[in-house]
Amino acid sequence: MKANDLRKMSQEDLVKKEKDLREDYFKLKFQHGIRRLENSAHLSELRKDIARVQTVRTELAQAE
Repeated sequence: MKANDLRKMSQEDLVKKEKDLREDYFKLKFQHGIRRLENSAHLSELRKDIARVQTVRTELAQAE
């Protein structure tokens, strides 16, 4: 996910996107605790995507 794509989204969409990413991250982390994942790098990708969403939300909040 690119930061430019996130900047085009509204504040409400960003909140929903962050919530969805956090749910996906939690599910994968839980699965990883039970058994091995096929692609454990996906966990770090999700963490980075969550951080990108938070960064864009902070930028929008400061711009107001």
